[in-house]
Amino acid sequence: MQYNQVTDILGGEKVLGRRISSRADLVELGRTGLRKNALSNLVKYMSLSWRDMASLLPVSERTVQRYQKYGAARHLNQQVSEQTLQLAEIMAMGSEVFGDRDNFLAWLSMPSVALGDEKPMELLGSRFGAEMVMDELGRIAHGIPA
Repeated sequence: MQYNQVTDILGGEKVLGRRISSRADLVELGRTGLRKNALSNLVKYMSLSWRDMASLLPVSERTVQRYQKYGAARHLNQQVSEQTLQLAEIMAMGSEVFGDRDNFLAWLSMPSVALGDEKPMELLGSRFGAEMVMDELGRIAHGIPA
C-alpha cells in the first residue's frame, strides 16, 4: 500500500505535520493525536455525512458534531486518531485495489458474501470488522476467490 495516499487522504503534510512512510508513522500519529481537520478530510474523501462518520468512530455523534464545528488545530484523542488512520488506510488500499475511489465506495455499500453478507461499510466501525475488510481487500488484490 502507498502510505503517501494515506497522507493525501487526510490532508497532506500540512495537516499531519509529516509524511506517512511506514506503519511506525501511523503509530506515532495515533499516539500524538491527529488534528481535527484530518478527520474532516476523511469525511469528504469517503463522501459521508458527519452522522455517518460518527457511527464509525468510538465517540458519540454529539462529539463528532463538535469536531466539525470547532477548531481545526485541536487534536483528536488516541482512539479516534487510530480509527481515523485505519479508515484512511482502508480507503487508500481499497481505492488502489478497485482502481479509484468511486468504485471502492460502491463496493463498500454492497453486501459481500465473503463478509457474511454484510456491507463492508457497516463493518468499519469495529476494529475487527475493519480488519475483515482489509483482509478481503488483500484477497481481491491477489485474485483469491471468496
